[in-house]
Amino acid sequence: MGGAVQIRLLGPVEIVRDGAARPVPGLRRRAILAVLALRRGEVVSTDRLIGTVWGDAAPATVANTLQQHVSQLRQLLGDRSAIRARAPGYVLAAGDEPTDVAAAERLIRQGTGEAEPALRVRHLRAALALWRGPSLADVADLPWLDEQAERLDLLRLQARRALVEAGLAAGGHAALLPELERLADANPFEEQLHGQLMLALYRAGRQADALAAYRRLRDRLRDELGIEPTPALRELETALLRQDPGLAPAADAPPAPAVAPVPAVAPAVHMPAQLPAAVPAFAGRDAELARLDEALDRGGIVAVSGSAGVGKTTLAVHWAHRVAGRYPDGQLYVNLRGFGPEATVLDPAEAVRGFLDAFGVPRPRIPVGLDAQAALYRSQLAGKRVLVLLDNARDVAQVRPLLPGTPGCLVLVTSRNQLTPLVAAEGARPLGLDLLTPAEAGDLLARRLGAARVAAEPAAVEEIVARCARLPLALGIAAAQAAIRPGFPLAALAAQLRDAAGGLDAFDGGDPGSDLRVVLSWSYRTLSGPAARLFRLLGLHPGPDLAVPAAASLAGVPRPEARVLLAELTRANLLTEQRPGRYAGHDLLRAYAAELVATGDTDGDRVAAQCRMLDHYLHTAQKAVRVGYGSWSSLPLEPVGPGVVPEEPADPAAANAWFIAELPVLQAMIPVAATTGFPGHSWKLASTLSFVFEARGRWREWAAAAQIALDAAQRAGDATGQAHAHHGLGRAYSWLGRDDEAFDHLSEALDRHGARGDRVAQGNVRLGLGFVYDRKGDLAQALHQAQEALALFRAAGFRSGQAVALNNIGWSLTQLGEYPDALRYCQESLALHQELGELQGLAASWDSLGYVYHHLGHDGRAVTCYRAALELYRQLDDRYNQAATLVRFGDAHEAGGALPAARDAWRQALAILDELAHPEAEQLRFRLQHGFSAESTERTGLRG
Repeated sequence: MGGAVQIRLLGPVEIVRDGAARPVPGLRRRAILAVLALRRGEVVSTDRLIGTVWGDAAPATVANTLQQHVSQLRQLLGDRSAIRARAPGYVLAAGDEPTDVAAAERLIRQGTGEAEPALRVRHLRAALALWRGPSLADVADLPWLDEQAERLDLLRLQARRALVEAGLAAGGHAALLPELERLADANPFEEQLHGQLMLALYRAGRQADALAAYRRLRDRLRDELGIEPTPALRELETALLRQDPGLAPAADAPPAPAVAPVPAVAPAVHMPAQLPAAVPAFAGRDAELARLDEALDRGGIVAVSGSAGVGKTTLAVHWAHRVAGRYPDGQLYVNLRGFGPEATVLDPAEAVRGFLDAFGVPRPRIPVGLDAQAALYRSQLAGKRVLVLLDNARDVAQVRPLLPGTPGCLVLVTSRNQLTPLVAAEGARPLGLDLLTPAEAGDLLARRLGAARVAAEPAAVEEIVARCARLPLALGIAAAQAAIRPGFPLAALAAQLRDAAGGLDAFDGGDPGSDLRVVLSWSYRTLSGPAARLFRLLGLHPGPDLAVPAAASLAGVPRPEARVLLAELTRANLLTEQRPGRYAGHDLLRAYAAELVATGDTDGDRVAAQCRMLDHYLHTAQKAVRVGYGSWSSLPLEPVGPGVVPEEPADPAAANAWFIAELPVLQAMIPVAATTGFPGHSWKLASTLSFVFEARGRWREWAAAAQIALDAAQRAGDATGQAHAHHGLGRAYSWLGRDDEAFDHLSEALDRHGARGDRVAQGNVRLGLGFVYDRKGDLAQALHQAQEALALFRAAGFRSGQAVALNNIGWSLTQLGEYPDALRYCQESLALHQELGELQGLAASWDSLGYVYHHLGHDGRAVTCYRAALELYRQLDDRYNQAATLVRFGDAHEAGGALPAARDAWRQALAILDELAHPEAEQLRFRLQHGFSAESTERTGLRG
């Protein structure tokens, strides 16, 4: 298609030729053009075109009708080659920018990638100018095109948001004011929006109006919700009164172009490019590469299988880089962690969420439940050409949620399993990977070491290849060691491989030439002393990976030194930096490290390293819990021992990110500590992680960890540890519905903490007992436990606990019908949580306040409160409480007559409850299917 022709989709469908817009007559003709344009450069089958454009109403002569429409479209485009017939359908020839959609996406990418605000504004304004109205306005009645219209209109909204953010940064506050004022009126309780309005007014020289806007919001919050503005907004008011210089726009900001006044959030367009770095010295695999090339035209799925170390990932990544240009909408990559010693297999839901993050989907838009998330992921891929590399899969169940729903994308899967069900059911093409041929192995060494060096010693090269069993992993390690000793003859390496004895058991195939331990030991002996020591100590770490601070603590060295040592291990191919700052070793390498530390270090050195490692994770976990969840624990913060390099999460987002990265490691540390002489670390880690287990709905894992901790504390005769472990086990059992066992463990914990005189711990246990009583329907006793907890926390001066207890009292009073008193307690709890800045408690207080307002008949206020709670729970990844709040959110909508919104909230809640395998799911499912009063599905359980 010539450069003078463009297809416009951002509005009514039309063609522009030589600068003149030409309408496309006929709904079907416009729809055919739109489908081909949205799948530009990709063959769209005749069946798909007919199904999309005609659906079930297709006449018997539809094939001929389609041909006629295509012929007429070619005439309108002025080029018969613009739409080409290619089996099994048609393809729109893709020029540089054949559609306004392509132009808009390019401009948005340029805009969001610019550092200079004025340039961002320019690109984003140009992109938004391409919209002439609602996208696909005259074909959006067709279902698939309606989905595409929604996607394009969302792109437009995100671009507008990015534009206003850039406009503020560029000093364009004056142009934004009218729309900001309108939005503030439409959203009377959104404090962030009102803060932006205040700042824009101040920058426009309207200080009095800015302060008046604050006062209006403050009065509204007081009068209608009974709360005060957040500390951040109060600080902004103070800064306005002081005329703080920091409020002014940057002095060197250039004059801003006029900016379309729309709400500011995040940039919109993301083209993921997640492929790991390719191996520069790739060799061989010509037949396999040719098989992969065949998949370019067919699309679909290719399943690469083979044994450990055979080079599956190397091949997949190399080929993916080679063809990345054929997939202009991005390349996705994830390590599914299917195999490895003690590895935690990656949950498909986590992989899907990672891909949605890569596409820039805002967290609040990501639904709950794997099925809904996978559906959104497939929607993101619809109409795009994306290469998806799923590395190290355990089984088909891990892979299926990550498969695209429409043609155009290519999925490359690597696994030690053959994934036969994927071949049988999904039509995946299998590609088995064997050892390298001798010629390929020799070529690999030549590429790594130089052709001249290899050609000079053919006999030594032949022996090295044989001794490494043509296994790419072993060859790579041997080549790395030879490369860093360029003055040594290759015959010396061959002799060492020949003369050395022993081998890693898993790779001893009965032939001395396949003894991998020889290669690993030779690699290890080339390390510097400090790097060799760190490599040995890594054998104490349970995996699956570790960060730089953890390695520093394990070795007892500063972080900069740890980075140097890790870099040396990475260069020697004894570690891989799989993500920035996170390192992992192949399972064979970790097994070898474990052998070395058992024989090469003294008992004292091993114990000291293990203690530093456990101290690191315990101290950092305690800090992260305090930052992310509040100071609810009575455990004192562990002191930092010599050589320990803990991490210091700065805010809740950083704390949550740390737990996401480290939770598999932390869970593995609890039994490690229990069985290696560190029972105190075991129960303290389990107690600290209780907040994380509870928030994420991982109650069975919580119970298992608490039981390990209890056993360890009992063996050690540690009364304090037993008390905390009983508390954790009781709380976990209460969430699992094992109320009698929960009551027994919590009662035991209360007695033990009472004997110790620990008021804070007693208060926390009382909250847990209240939870159990509430589940049993003994509301008076639940209220009593919360009141006792409040008294204990006040006696101890523990304000975080007081805030939680106040909220639970308010909840219990609501259950008992004492609404005015309940409102007072919930408002007091909310104010205290806001003062303390504890997001978990703040979310619970918003939730309870919404519940009270609902029972008082103020359902509009209830909805506002529930929205605030949901936003925080999603930020905290608190799965169960998201579901519980969504149920009540739906109740408030139902009471206000908005039944569709109510059912949508309940469906979201059900998806979470199903994912958590929670017994309340069946009750909610029955309600959705049959319908009945909200009063019969009241919330069960208190937070404590």
